[in-house]
Amino acid sequence: MEIRLAGYNLDCDIIDACKKRFGDREDWTPETISAAYARISRSPKTVTELRADARAEVEKARRSNESIVFAMGHSSVAEHAVFNLDCLGVSRLLVEEIERFRLCSYTEKSQRYVLFRDDFVLPEEVRRAGLADAFTETIRAQYACYHALYEKLRPHVFARHPDLAAEPANRALLEGWAKEDARYIIALATETQLGMTVNARNLELMLRRLAAHPLLEAQACSREMYASTKAVAPSLIRYTEPTAYDTRTGTALREACAAWLAERGESDAPAPADRETGVPPVRLVHVTPEADDRIAAALVHGASALSLDACRRAVAAMTPAARADLFRAAFRHLASHDAVRREFEYADLTYELTMSASCYAQWKRHRMATITVQGYDPALGVTVPPAIRAVGMEQAFLDVVGRTEETYERIRRAAPEAAPYLLTNAHRRRVLTKINARELYHIARLRADRHAQWDIRTLTEAMLDLAREAMPLALMLAAGKDRFPERMSKAFGKR
Repeated sequence: MEIRLAGYNLDCDIIDACKKRFGDREDWTPETISAAYARISRSPKTVTELRADARAEVEKARRSNESIVFAMGHSSVAEHAVFNLDCLGVSRLLVEEIERFRLCSYTEKSQRYVLFRDDFVLPEEVRRAGLADAFTETIRAQYACYHALYEKLRPHVFARHPDLAAEPANRALLEGWAKEDARYIIALATETQLGMTVNARNLELMLRRLAAHPLLEAQACSREMYASTKAVAPSLIRYTEPTAYDTRTGTALREACAAWLAERGESDAPAPADRETGVPPVRLVHVTPEADDRIAAALVHGASALSLDACRRAVAAMTPAARADLFRAAFRHLASHDAVRREFEYADLTYELTMSASCYAQWKRHRMATITVQGYDPALGVTVPPAIRAVGMEQAFLDVVGRTEETYERIRRAAPEAAPYLLTNAHRRRVLTKINARELYHIARLRADRHAQWDIRTLTEAMLDLAREAMPLALMLAAGKDRFPERMSKAFGKR
């Protein structure tokens, strides 16, 4: 066996320095890797020789890429070319659109750990509507409240955790808890930055979808991303203009739904219960029938030579104790960092969740789940962090929320697509999520752990409570990392 490193990400400043020292080279492009790998299936040459051929004849490699990716439709070849992109000066609202693409990697400037300094994006739509002053004044009021909240929350957090506060090393942790609650009052227009790693295939899709987005900031982002990458890999990124499907489908669906509701004399306004502040609702709307049995049958299937039908009959004939023992066999050697077996993917759960923008900022990172969303809706109310109530700042918080919603309504009438920029991290949206039991384990370990942020921890724990009723055996160990030893002890006794 021989494993060779074929390439790796390099900082562009290093590449530019090499160009200055050694002169520009045509083969400084990830296209040669794609072209070489594309030929592996049909060439007797070694992959090392194929890479050398591609570097020696870059234009030929590019023609090969164009033929294989676009003419023959083997788009996966483009996935071998990878880009790292710095995204600076973008709004939190735009970041949500960028991070919809699940097969990319993102690291974002966190409002949980960084104290923001009044930086925000002023949408061009708002400027054109003549509402820039109203928008800016409201943002300033939000930031004034944000800084006042932090000044109140910081000593409150230190006082509540004297053991941690006694250690200077915990200072940043405790200050972070204050920041994460103060951020609930700042807007989705807040300026941030993002590091992204994306392959050429997904970049092309992202460019097209952002170009079709109604927000001018998204369209500008598409143009900037394309301008920064097109010269590096011209043979792999071609279709960047939005299609009719990209631009018209959402509108067509909204019009069809509105017409249907109008015919029935119904409204899509939130129900009164949705307007309450406090803990947002979690609804389990569907679960795979007989989920434990389906997973058990899959476990038997993977561990035997039986057909699936025979496995299902075997599980049906098991006593409850035997079925529990089967799951214990699957879990016996599990550690808190291990992923449960893939057989757990055969049971799905679908939830309708109502969550704050702060919570959604974390939830959207679980890209293996199926996540679709409605827009942010002030009628759904806001999530007020308990610590803000504890320091006596709830009314000040809600006063700024009220001012925000007044300005939001003015913008909504003049530039509806841009109105969500002004909404705060406390404002809510409905999120539909389909997730399998294996992914729920991953989410539980991260988001139900005591170190998780309180909003998403509350949401996740409510999801787990409902899920365990539906599949108690499959989810017997689903918990935050801090609770994992306790659940292992309950399942197997002291070890």
